[in-house]
Amino acid sequence: MVERELAHRIEQFLFREARLLDSERWEEWLALMTPDIHYWMPAIENRRRADRLGSYAPGRGAYFDDCHLDLERRVARFMQPSAWAEDPPTRHVHVISNVEACRAEKDGEYVVHSVFVNYRSRGEADNDLLLGRREDLLREVDGALRIARRKVIITQSLLMSKNINTFF
Repeated sequence: MVERELAHRIEQFLFREARLLDSERWEEWLALMTPDIHYWMPAIENRRRADRLGSYAPGRGAYFDDCHLDLERRVARFMQPSAWAEDPPTRHVHVISNVEACRAEKDGEYVVHSVFVNYRSRGEADNDLLLGRREDLLREVDGALRIARRKVIITQSLLMSKNINTFF
């Protein structure tokens, strides 16, 4: 585990990220990513404990498997007037908790685990609750923390949401 001051700095970084997402400050959120970001949200498969493949594995489907260019395109789409699916906009609340941080193998990098709740409300009757865990690799870049890798693990094996137009 990292020392208390660094742990606090990492938590504040993650809390600020959540606020940027909730405020639809997409470009500022995107600026928190490194150019080599890998943003991955694998699909979950219900498998028996004895199955060596496990519930999540690369190459077996993902909701997101994005690089920086993919994230740029998603952000640009959110900002277009023609994004009728987001007019009126979906309201989000991201809650981040259980933050644990450890030093990674490379200096200036940190492995960070957290849990999230993403409450989404749209229109008058569409309300979704998405829960899960994140495994991040944060990197110091010019004195600021940036997200270099994110793995998002949701608890649902079947998404009941009409869409997944959110970042985690």
